[in-house]
Amino acid sequence: MTQQAHTGLVLPPIGLGTYRLNGFEGAAAVATALRAGYRLVDSAFNYENEAAVGSGVRDSGADRSGVVFTSKLAGRHHGTAAARTAIEESVLRSGLGHIDLLLIHWPNPSRGLYVEAWKALIDAQERGLVTHIGVSNFLPEHLERIEDATGVRPAVNQIELHPHFPQEEAHRLHREKGIITQAWSPIGRAGDVLAEPVIRDIAAARGITPTQAVLAWHVARDVLPLPKSADAHRQAENLAAAEVVLTPEEVAAITALGREDGRLRGQDPAVHEED
Repeated sequence: MTQQAHTGLVLPPIGLGTYRLNGFEGAAAVATALRAGYRLVDSAFNYENEAAVGSGVRDSGADRSGVVFTSKLAGRHHGTAAARTAIEESVLRSGLGHIDLLLIHWPNPSRGLYVEAWKALIDAQERGLVTHIGVSNFLPEHLERIEDATGVRPAVNQIELHPHFPQEEAHRLHREKGIITQAWSPIGRAGDVLAEPVIRDIAAARGITPTQAVLAWHVARDVLPLPKSADAHRQAENLAAAEVVLTPEEVAAITALGREDGRLRGQDPAVHEED
């Protein structure tokens, strides 16, 4: 199963998160994941690991044309000139020649420069530095504003999404607009999500791990999760979750674990600012 955006961008069902995968160890973890079959790796300027991820891609032996390298533009670079330079720096640091998918990391609405940032991504795409463009942590009003201002709709919106925060309305809107929903912290950074009896019962009945049950829930909902792991065995387990097919009843039971505001750290994109 793959994900396809209104732009024609096709992504695999599960990608690799790389937050805190840095240096030589981070590069080795990325290479191991790609050898295991991952074909999407998610980085960011603010993760300070674009070079490590790029090195891992090169060292893996994977066909570069089949790997989706993702990075994100930091909030402090939203101004037009700053964004142009920061994107160029991200390309150079990766050592991969281009970025396959570039996202605006946060809208930072109080600063009011995310439209300028979006225009910079469009410019980078036109210059061949970036193949596909999207956003992260954008609310419906942010999505509407950048499309109204430029006529260009994002291919992806990467948002916090896990069983305690299933984001049903946002996901529904994305599907209507042909925007792929990616999930950061897809298992809620483990914690009490994996201890939920519903999840543990589904996992036990199927002979899979609770993490695999949650990742299979994402895939069943047409959400692309980005679990992070540096461990080869766990990487393989996570990727194998794409083959687990949950019943509609199981999907509904996990979705029902959602809370009114299940955000892990209260990072509401309407007010949250990230430099």
